[in-house]
Amino acid sequence: MNTEPSPAIRPIKDSEWGEWLELDEEAFAEDTAGPRAERFRALVEWDRSLGAFDGDRLVGSTLGLTFTMTVPGGPRPVCGVTGVAVLPSHRRVGVLSALMRRQLADLHENGEAVAALYASEAAIYGRFGYGRAADNLFLNIPKRGSQFVRNAPSDPSLRLRTVRPAAARADIEKVFEAVLATRPGLYARTPARWEAMLADDESARRGASTLRCLIVEDDAGPRGYALFRLKADYTDHDVPDGQVQLKDLFGLDPAAYALLWRQVLDRDLCSHVYASSRPADDPIMHLLAEPRMLNAGWLDEMWVRVVDTGRALPDRAYSAPVDVVIDVEDAVCPWNAGRWRLSADATGATCARTNDPADIELPVNVLGAAYLGGRTLGAYEAAGVIRETRPGAIRALSAAMSWETKPWGGLVF
Repeated sequence: MNTEPSPAIRPIKDSEWGEWLELDEEAFAEDTAGPRAERFRALVEWDRSLGAFDGDRLVGSTLGLTFTMTVPGGPRPVCGVTGVAVLPSHRRVGVLSALMRRQLADLHENGEAVAALYASEAAIYGRFGYGRAADNLFLNIPKRGSQFVRNAPSDPSLRLRTVRPAAARADIEKVFEAVLATRPGLYARTPARWEAMLADDESARRGASTLRCLIVEDDAGPRGYALFRLKADYTDHDVPDGQVQLKDLFGLDPAAYALLWRQVLDRDLCSHVYASSRPADDPIMHLLAEPRMLNAGWLDEMWVRVVDTGRALPDRAYSAPVDVVIDVEDAVCPWNAGRWRLSADATGATCARTNDPADIELPVNVLGAAYLGGRTLGAYEAAGVIRETRPGAIRALSAAMSWETKPWGGLVF
């Protein structure tokens, strides 16, 4: 039986920044002092923070960030959860549970329907109702064998410009704003977030070069950009064996996208390109003539929590008509549990409480996993995680919630 006293939960004060930074460094086993820490401080919304206190000592935290995120159907408000940390001395005594439950209750009280986060460990957040909503590919493409298919798109009007990122920030932001609405999971990047992303101090380089930038443009303006670092290396026989570390790449059309990838892959003195995070349906897999050269793997990317089913489900679009009663299992948020009737078609959706018998029974983390359109539900049924009482109901809901473009946030917050 746990006899430890419950921690006191309250917002963290700006004056407690130093104490929070010590907590974060201890929990995540890295030093973040200096310019990097100050850039993060500029992103923190202290009125949306929560700290767990053992007496006067800060022992745990979670932060909420205000985002506009693309979901199927358009941009919507989403709470980005970050800075979730507990001191090693206070693990397994309920600190994390107290913080997460309080944060979800606050979101509900404020009328916020959806939360999202990046998980440091994938096993943690499912028990608080977060579902694995997006995946990312990591790629390690050797220059040898990276030839494109014969019909790869091209456009003779395109030209390339090599420039330092700070000098091209306006063009970079313009391209990103143009692609923002095209992929669920992408979220609007504020000036402070762009500042943090494009920062180029030594701690961000981790032994690689300064940040480099390629702009693809035509007479009408920028049509794509790539951000990357270079890491020089040579074999024992002095053969160049450097690495391109791709950080960000977006193109407004297939020709601009292909030209950026071609330039990254053909970089002099580099033998391979490593991309740590690309969307699960990245078109590069269809451009390489030999797709095995992608050397691809995948990991979980963004996790989503449906805080209020009645608000969240009507707030997105659906790919097919559906009329189904869902029994949501939610032990953490009792206001969210129970039966809901979702009715949706091309004109919109409604979701309301009902006493009708359930067609589908599912835990709330599965609903979160499907929310951005990147998860079909059949595999959950096969695993015994969800069940249907009306034949065909799971297939119908899965078809309605799925979305052509796979979700991907692209930048850890």
